[in-house]
Amino acid sequence: MGLEYRSFMANLKIKSSAQTAKKSNATAGRKPTVKSLYSKADLEEIFRRFSIQRPEPKGELEHVNPFTLVVAVALSAQATDAGVNKATRALFAIADTPQKMLDLGEERIREYIKTIGLYRNKAKNVVALSEKLITDFGGEVPRTREELMTLPGVGRKTANVVLSMAFGQATMAVDTHIFRIANRLLLAPGKTPDEVEQRLMKIIPDQYLYHAHHWLILHGRYCCKARKPECERCVIADLCRSPEKTWDIPAPLVELPAQIIGTQAGA
Repeated sequence: MGLEYRSFMANLKIKSSAQTAKKSNATAGRKPTVKSLYSKADLEEIFRRFSIQRPEPKGELEHVNPFTLVVAVALSAQATDAGVNKATRALFAIADTPQKMLDLGEERIREYIKTIGLYRNKAKNVVALSEKLITDFGGEVPRTREELMTLPGVGRKTANVVLSMAFGQATMAVDTHIFRIANRLLLAPGKTPDEVEQRLMKIIPDQYLYHAHHWLILHGRYCCKARKPECERCVIADLCRSPEKTWDIPAPLVELPAQIIGTQAGA
């Protein structure tokens, strides 16, 4: 009897372990759900309004091809788009390929970008990334995040911007504006840009995902500003859950004038 009991308990333990493992594997295979203060209907409405306000949002860094975009975004770290544009207009006019940039050389590149913060280190990176593009990628800008991030001076944010603006992929490039907006509005709060990126990618409705990062950047740059959000000019003031909110009535939902990128913008 004792032997039969021990055999029964052993089989029960094996079955229980198998069931536990099965549950664990099933759980591991599922994407973790992201809790948000905003309902699905709220999120749909927020991005619907952004889509009406700016039907075709654009990045504000001037570039002429994927290569110059990579360079411009890499230079924009701890600098404004307007400042980068002012510095790169003359640079890109004579060096719009990796080989031309390499031929220009680090010293001359420094002269073009010396008004940008950290310009010495950035000039080194521009030369190094140009060289790597030639040696490893045949002078072409790669189309995957992993490959882009092997380029000197190119991090995840830069790679995401390039994938979106140059190659039409739906990505979320979390810059200072998006990081602030996601946390201030309690839209997708996170302690790091990567955390915010993952949460935003999960909660933004699929049909709005491609333009979402530009909508959020522009909203943060021109309305929900860092020092003082202009809530009375906000089209989602009634939906916003930010504890800093000072206004509950949404601004009129009208299409804004087309963005002017480049010298005409007076940047």
